[in-house]
Amino acid sequence: MSTVINIDNNRIGNDDFPWIIAELSGNHNRSLEQALELVDAAAAAGAQALKIQTYTADTMTLDINEGAFVIDDPKSLWNGRSLYDLYDEAHTPWEWHAEIFERARGLNMIPFSTPFDHTAVDFLERLDAPLYKIASFEVTDIPLIRRVAETGKPIIISTGMASIEEIEQAVTTVQQQGNNQIVLLKCTSSYPAPASSMNLLTIPAMIERFGCLVGLSDHTLGNVSAIAGIALGAVVVEKHITLDRAAGGVDSAFSIEPAEFATLVHDVHTAWESRGTVSYGASSAEQGSLRFRRSLYCVTDIKRGEIFTPENVRAIRPGFGLPPGRIGDVIGKRAACDVARGTPLGDEHLQPSV
Repeated sequence: MSTVINIDNNRIGNDDFPWIIAELSGNHNRSLEQALELVDAAAAAGAQALKIQTYTADTMTLDINEGAFVIDDPKSLWNGRSLYDLYDEAHTPWEWHAEIFERARGLNMIPFSTPFDHTAVDFLERLDAPLYKIASFEVTDIPLIRRVAETGKPIIISTGMASIEEIEQAVTTVQQQGNNQIVLLKCTSSYPAPASSMNLLTIPAMIERFGCLVGLSDHTLGNVSAIAGIALGAVVVEKHITLDRAAGGVDSAFSIEPAEFATLVHDVHTAWESRGTVSYGASSAEQGSLRFRRSLYCVTDIKRGEIFTPENVRAIRPGFGLPPGRIGDVIGKRAACDVARGTPLGDEHLQPSV
């Protein structure tokens, strides 16, 4: 399994800054102009990649407005809406794709998409999409995963709701096509997702179990979960972006605005830098602080031959004398020379034992 993936001269890997993907989703509100504004905003905020979704209402479902084709969940943002109506509003028209891709590339972002059926893959191949995303809800669509894997391009697989067995089947399907360029995303497929449902400790477990790069698709409100995910080993963060939550849109309620996205980029980079390596002892940044440790100092003037006692030797700051743990080697010994008050005590000040 590849642990470094190269995409258009960009790298995804453990030794590289995390990839931050701006998900445009349905937040264009059926306006190409707004979609392009979102592309511009994502680039200005520092996103490395821009993701859209490639489907139509007809490739997703049937035009039926009753029964199981209507969302019946009071907790859902889309309660009461038919699937067909929702997907018709949220989809990104295919005739917009080329212009969105061109705009993103012109701003040095990697554009790509989530296809939801074979026709979408064929269409995206004609646009020379550099990689693909498999949505959480499609992780069990093995024929679709197989078709995407056959392109030979990197695949990001979101794992919301997926069992270990379902993830393994998806990964195996990709590998069977000779494709080892896989990034798995820890995801909670709830919109918005409560922090308590994120289970971010799954990230290092996925890294160990599947031996591949792992990231995070984050639907929580705010950026804390994303930052925590980086600390746990995520190399990708995907987050929905909107120009203005108050303006509405099918996904705006769990999306972040451009200024928040810029903060996310900054904080994710800081979190990544903070991970560092396994390290003990004083770091280079701490060298100057060593002087503020306690150490053994003479706190009175001491004549040659005088005995060191708790009254004339104490552990104080700064840290240029013997460490405090050596106090037992000092008390009761005689001074080898005159020692002035404020002198850091060293072995040279102690008469050798007879």
